[in-house]
Amino acid sequence: SRDEMRALDVLECDMHAEFEEVKKAYRRLAKANHPDTNQGDKEAAARFQAIQAAYAVLRSAEERKTWKGV
Repeated sequence: SRDEMRALDVLECDMHAEFEEVKKAYRRLAKANHPDTNQGDKEAAARFQAIQAAYAVLRSAEERKTWKGV
């Protein structure tokens, strides 16, 4: 979906990335942009929120894919 493509872009992943790659990218970007690491940096806080939202979209898509396979 379009939302999933945007989410992959936010997480700097290829459109054919496996979910494990997505998780690694999420952890790397979340750690680099976390508000505790970048105190007072409003841009980093906004990026962190975007990263969280993108991961939620992709995690949801992965769960749907998993449930369809059952």
